[in-house]
Amino acid sequence: MRKFDDLSEREILALAIANEEEDGRIYADFADGLREGYPTSGQVLADMAAEENVHRRRLIDLFAAKFGEHIPLIRRQDIRGYIQRKPIWQLRPLGVEAVRTRAREMEQDAARFYRLAAERSTDAGIRKLLGDLAEAEVKHDHMAADLEAKLMTPEARHAEAEHARRRFILQIIQPGLVGLMDGSVSTLAPVFAAAFATHNPWNAFLVGIAASIGAGISMGFAEALADDGKLSGRGAPLLRGVVCGLMTIAGGIGHTLPYLIPYFVTATAIAVVVVAIELAVIAWIQWRYMDAPPLSAAAKVMLGGGLVLAAGILIGSS
Repeated sequence: MRKFDDLSEREILALAIANEEEDGRIYADFADGLREGYPTSGQVLADMAAEENVHRRRLIDLFAAKFGEHIPLIRRQDIRGYIQRKPIWQLRPLGVEAVRTRAREMEQDAARFYRLAAERSTDAGIRKLLGDLAEAEVKHDHMAADLEAKLMTPEARHAEAEHARRRFILQIIQPGLVGLMDGSVSTLAPVFAAAFATHNPWNAFLVGIAASIGAGISMGFAEALADDGKLSGRGAPLLRGVVCGLMTIAGGIGHTLPYLIPYFVTATAIAVVVVAIELAVIAWIQWRYMDAPPLSAAAKVMLGGGLVLAAGILIGSS
C-alpha cells in the first residue's frame, strides 16, 4: 500500500478519478435501492450521482491534457489509512435516513481529500481544479438540501414516512409480536404444570428456561424459513428470524424468572402478575401497530392466556 503523501500529481488525479467514479456508482445504487419505497429521495441521490459524473469528466479532461490518455488504476484500497466504502449489498435493506447520513459523510470525505490534494499540488491548473472540486463537494450538502426542499413536498414526506412505518411493522413488529405471543402463552402450561406438580420453584425455573429457549430456536427457524421476503416485502429472513426467536425467548423467560425465588407461593404469585403484564403488552402492541380494537385485543389475549395458564395449573395439580 502507498502513503498518500508519496503520490505524485499524476497519481493523485488518477485516484480522484477513481473516487468520483466509485462515489457516483454508490449514489446511483442508493437511488436504485430507494426508488420503489422512497422515490423522491431516490431522485435526489440520482441527481447527486449525475453531479459526480460531471466531476469525473472534468478530472479526466485535465488528466489527459497534463499526462496523456492512459490513466493508471489507483483506488482507495491502495492507499494506507484511506476511508473505505462499504459495498451496497452490505447495507441492504436500505433505510432512507441511513442513506442520507452516508451521503453526507461521503461528501465530507471527498471535500477533505480535495483540500489535502490541492495543498500538495504545485501545478496551478491542477491546484485550481482540486480546490474547485473541494468547494463543490461542500456545496453538495446544500444542493441535496435544496433538492429535498423542492421535491420533498408534505405529500411525498408523508408517503415515505408511511412506507417506513409499514416496513418497520412487517420486518420488526410482526415477527416480534408472533414470537412474544408464542413465548408468553405456549410456555405457560409447562412452567405452571411443573410448579404445581413439584411445588419446587427450581424445577419450574429449569422447565421454563428449557421451554423458552427451545421455543425461541424453533420459532426463529420457522419464521426465517417461512418467507424469503421478496414478494411479501417483509425483509431479510435472517432479521425476522432473529427478532422472532429473541422475542419468543423473552416472552417465556419473563414469567420463568420469578421461580428463582425459593418460596413457591411468593414465586407463583409474582409469576402470575408477570403473565398479566405480558398479556397486556401483547394487547397494546396489537392495538398500537395492528389497528386491533383495544377491548377486543385485550379480551382475546387474556382469554387465550388464561386458558393455557389454567390448563397448566390443572395438569400440574392432578
